[in-house]
Amino acid sequence: MEEPVENLWQEVRDLSLGSSTHIDLLSSPPTPLQFLRDYVSPNKPCLISNAINHWPATNLWHSTPYLLNTLSSSSVSLHLTPTGKADALTPHPTTSITCFASAKVQRIPFPDALTRVLESDPNCVGYLQQQNDCFRSEYGPLSHDCDLEFTWASEALGCLPEAVNLWIGNDLSETSFHKDHYENIYAVVSGEKHFLLLPPTDVHRMYIRPYPAANYHYSQDTGEFSLELEEPVRYVPWCSVNPYPSPELKEKEMAQFPLYFDGPKPFEVTVKAGEILYLPSMWFHHVRQSPDSRGLTIAVNYWCDMRFDIKYAYFNFLQSLPHSMLCNPASSGNLLVESQCHSSMGNSGEESSITASANDDLLQDSNDAAEK
Repeated sequence: MEEPVENLWQEVRDLSLGSSTHIDLLSSPPTPLQFLRDYVSPNKPCLISNAINHWPATNLWHSTPYLLNTLSSSSVSLHLTPTGKADALTPHPTTSITCFASAKVQRIPFPDALTRVLESDPNCVGYLQQQNDCFRSEYGPLSHDCDLEFTWASEALGCLPEAVNLWIGNDLSETSFHKDHYENIYAVVSGEKHFLLLPPTDVHRMYIRPYPAANYHYSQDTGEFSLELEEPVRYVPWCSVNPYPSPELKEKEMAQFPLYFDGPKPFEVTVKAGEILYLPSMWFHHVRQSPDSRGLTIAVNYWCDMRFDIKYAYFNFLQSLPHSMLCNPASSGNLLVESQCHSSMGNSGEESSITASANDDLLQDSNDAAEK
């Protein structure tokens, strides 16, 4: 089984994506037909320039006083973590079980939230990344500064965006590998976003496992975080790979996840201010960012419904194959895969998280899954 799957990875690149680790760069927005034919239908990402030059936001949002004045009466959702990693795997401090940790969310006035983002340190990182169509709700006073759709995308996809979200972070903000059941149009207004991208056919390289869910709690008095497992226990299928391990852990990570580190290289994309990334549905993506001179990275993304067609059926088939068939064909192993997942706009991730309850087999093997 290992050889056919590896052949699939290579053929996808040879026939559709190319051998380079770079994606297509368009100098202007595509026509609806070009976008549908060349990118949506083949499930292929692209980078687009000169598509948001007319937005007032491209000038106005570089002014912090403008943002503070426009949102002076708005309350927003501030996400706090001790690492800057929004919705990511981490060892539980008392049990050492690997769990899926969600940020502490505080609803506070925007001026206070922006200060927390700007004054983040490595032990307490603030990130404005609520999702839930937050741009048209929490940040409504800014909505006239951007288009609420891209007509060339809406016509090609046959729908308007289901959600439009605003992201305001800093250089400490990072999002672990995940995928979304949405066609994603991602526009950067200030700073830069750095993406690692892998196609849906590379699902085995992500080592998706179910992890017990946990939530960060933050004490204003002590400035310290605690991590509590959810009760009743809920399991979240999540990608295990950290593509940027620390030097002391790099050798261990590479040995633990050979399908990722020894396989085809991910596509690397830097989205600069004024550019748009089309991120097709079901593509795995990891995101870091570089801020502007103020220390902020600001972006707006648009989620459009994906078509649950034959490509989705192929993806489900691939993820149903156990890792053991690739890594050790002689061993059947435990089949630990994402089960009955439903996209949840209420969960965060850089663009969204996919959550689910584990099935009976996963519950039975939860300790093995958490400990890997």
